[in-house]
Amino acid sequence: MDSDTLDRIRSNDHRTLSRVISQIENDGDIPDSFFKDVHTIENQALRIGITGPPGAGKSTLTNLLIQQYIDDGKSVGVVAVDPTSPFTGGALLGDRVRMNNYIWDDNVFIRSMGSHGDLGGLARKTQDVGDILSASGKDVVIIETVGVGQGEHDVAKAVDLTLVLLVPESGDEIQLMKAGLIEIGDMFVINKSDREGAGRLAQTLKSMLHTFTKKGKLEPPVYNTSADRNEGIADLYNALNELLSVMESKGILIQKQLDRHRNRVYNLIQDRLLKKFWTPERLDQLEISINNLETTQTSPHEVASILLNKAHE
Repeated sequence: MDSDTLDRIRSNDHRTLSRVISQIENDGDIPDSFFKDVHTIENQALRIGITGPPGAGKSTLTNLLIQQYIDDGKSVGVVAVDPTSPFTGGALLGDRVRMNNYIWDDNVFIRSMGSHGDLGGLARKTQDVGDILSASGKDVVIIETVGVGQGEHDVAKAVDLTLVLLVPESGDEIQLMKAGLIEIGDMFVINKSDREGAGRLAQTLKSMLHTFTKKGKLEPPVYNTSADRNEGIADLYNALNELLSVMESKGILIQKQLDRHRNRVYNLIQDRLLKKFWTPERLDQLEISINNLETTQTSPHEVASILLNKAHE
């Protein structure tokens, strides 16, 4: 990456953003110095995660929140994490029509990415992409996850605020507890609230949140919307900004950002150590070890120990 690429990112050149993001997603050979330079020009964009079960209306809500931010004079980047195609490795839903009315708006950049099997619903490179969008001057980066239910915890580690969408059909409180969504949300939205059961689910949620929110923590608010009817969106947007102000005043926001920074360093080191360990030679050793096993009676721990011992020889 040269200085011209950095200048184009800083000037919000969407073609350059697309090209660089493709390189990141495809594990292109990008030097650490490039990300260091990107960090120096970052806009420190607010990062919001939108998650929830499939069919909850995440894309519709995201679309309307984008408009709220645009009306507020802010620019938005969206990373929409879709399931990965088992055949092409690309975003399975990446070719669907997303938020067409923003295609020619320089204040909005939308990118679909494949989850590549990440159980947490986040593409491995999502946060790097968030850095690029922040460096392009975007005020807000929205990460919309694949929505796999129980595996959504990773999104909470990648953003400043996590918004969890549910629908009246999401089920009873036992299902909500099993999904683990109660633990990760900073704000809950009952979407499609024109349907039967929306009020009951909202009351159940409020009761559960009041009971399970730890002492000293903010109790997540619950809001009702019908995104397909554009109902409740303005109230939700105002409440979201109010919650962010409270989180900032109480030091919660900066703590989340510090935790995110720490987790990213940890994960980067973990990835690099794994990449360094699994040389072509060691991958060959693994295949030889596996192929030499007549049965599966030999413990995987034993095979791992052999490979690790050879690494220290």
